[in-house]
Amino acid sequence: MIGFSKTAVPGFGMLSVPVLAMAFGGRASLGTMLPMLIVADLFAIAWYRRHARWDILFGLASWVFVGAGTGAATLLIMSRHAKGPDWPGFAIGWLVLVMLAFHIYRRRGDGGATALKRMGNPVAGVSAGFATTVSNAAGPITTLYLSSAGLDKNEFMGTSAWFYFCFNLLKVPIYLFVAHFGSAPPLITATSLGINLAVAPGIVAGAILGRLVLPVISQKAFEDGVIGLAGLASLKLLWDFAVAWGR
Repeated sequence: MIGFSKTAVPGFGMLSVPVLAMAFGGRASLGTMLPMLIVADLFAIAWYRRHARWDILFGLASWVFVGAGTGAATLLIMSRHAKGPDWPGFAIGWLVLVMLAFHIYRRRGDGGATALKRMGNPVAGVSAGFATTVSNAAGPITTLYLSSAGLDKNEFMGTSAWFYFCFNLLKVPIYLFVAHFGSAPPLITATSLGINLAVAPGIVAGAILGRLVLPVISQKAFEDGVIGLAGLASLKLLWDFAVAWGR
């Protein structure tokens, strides 16, 4: 799923977040998933790097740093309170649904309010930086934001490839920092790296499959696919929170 999402349908990768969380637990899944994402990012960079829209990336970058810093602080707090419902996931789920509604509003031809358009970079950047740091779940936010920017599918893939590669690398020192100053076990361990090596062939196979599939996907099917998966992923986050809250 991770390899395929990086080279074909980005929203598909979000489905791997709950799978890994169920297998290893929410916190441990962060460190297990990060190297997998970086390996898959390398394939996306190799194939789509020339299609990136750097103006969009630079517009988001400073706000992503703010969100990542907030996420690092949240992880430190969460390391001392590991039990209970996933409040970051709850916030991310609602935020994605709001962005989804706004995106549908724009696609209907209503244009979008000027004020909301100006808020686009700060809201998307901070929320994506926060989401990717605390849960590897920035996919719904970035896919909706890039879709609303009117990119074709190759520009979408190139822009998202560089975005994820750069900020997934940023998370490595963040996770090491949290492990050093937090009270919970490290996020990246020898065991998690061993798991990463074991699944590497699957990542490569998924990336190659995505490269073959993308050219035959229509632009409309591509956009509908990433938007639909983003919406489903956000509902999954809210469902997980409701289940944890009811226990």
